[in-house]
Amino acid sequence: MDSLTQIVLGGAIGELVAGRKMGNRAVLWGAIAGTIPDLDVFFRVFYHPIEAALVHRGFSHSLLFSLLLSPLLGLILNRVTKGTLGFWLWTQLFFLGIVTHPILDMFTNYGTQFLWPFESRITFNSVFVIDPLYTVPFMVLLIWAMRLDRNSATRRRLNRIGLIYSTAYLFLGLLIKWFVWTESQAYVKAHHLKVNRMMVTPMPFTCFYWYVLGENNDQYVVMHRSIFNDQITDKPVVIDRGPWRIRHLSWAGTNHNRDLHRFTSDFCLIQEQGQRLRAYDLRFGYTGKFTQEIINIPIMGYEFALRDQKIVNTKMLRLAPWGALDFNYYWSKVLGN
Repeated sequence: MDSLTQIVLGGAIGELVAGRKMGNRAVLWGAIAGTIPDLDVFFRVFYHPIEAALVHRGFSHSLLFSLLLSPLLGLILNRVTKGTLGFWLWTQLFFLGIVTHPILDMFTNYGTQFLWPFESRITFNSVFVIDPLYTVPFMVLLIWAMRLDRNSATRRRLNRIGLIYSTAYLFLGLLIKWFVWTESQAYVKAHHLKVNRMMVTPMPFTCFYWYVLGENNDQYVVMHRSIFNDQITDKPVVIDRGPWRIRHLSWAGTNHNRDLHRFTSDFCLIQEQGQRLRAYDLRFGYTGKFTQEIINIPIMGYEFALRDQKIVNTKMLRLAPWGALDFNYYWSKVLGN
């Protein structure tokens, strides 16, 4: 999830663990703990762009990282505060503040390597990385609680309501995903679409509008589903995969095909553009619903410069057609219009 959301979650955990003893300082330390796993972004500059995508939400988002770091930070803070709060309280605060960060990230498209050193990423793909319906009520309740006395029962109750709300919202996303998945499978079957593999993931800023991506050997099938409609209403977009596959890529140096396969889950569309290739990660969707379909290109991918048919340079692409954005159109699609 985004940094603000992780700060709110960490702050609420800090309040839950130590609010009565520390007051708003518990919220501050919880927010710091909730931010720590994302410090791995500063190490991405030392890696190849594809490796960097796997480094993020890797070790620092693992259970092992939480178990190792929290007692160390607990020891340090206990000594700094001269044992007034105790080693165990600090360790609890940091462990729960840190470990809930990757647990929340599991619900997003990107997932986390929570069981590091095992390579597999855990992702439930049921909430978008920025979702105001998750964050804003949670944040309002936390701020409200912070304005009350540390010994106030209302303060503790408000914080618990925020945690219950945020947890319930995540489970709501899972239920909606199950519904969309089931309905999308029925739609594919009823319309005789050739789909060997399919994924569904929420569209930006909401759990009410979903991106459905199907795949067969030759094509990708892109669909969108608002839960306010009875079924998928827009005509599916069929995209020719072309001749390129990840296994065809040849590298001048280190071969990154395995990493590209891992990161994209093989939902990868590779297209030629002169002496360059673009490998789009289709899990992150297209821009069409934000531009009234005027510009409909994949949002995220990599561009490879070629020399003698070998990749010599790689850069990450984040494609945002800012001049054509139309959020009124997007929200109309969210609401099923």
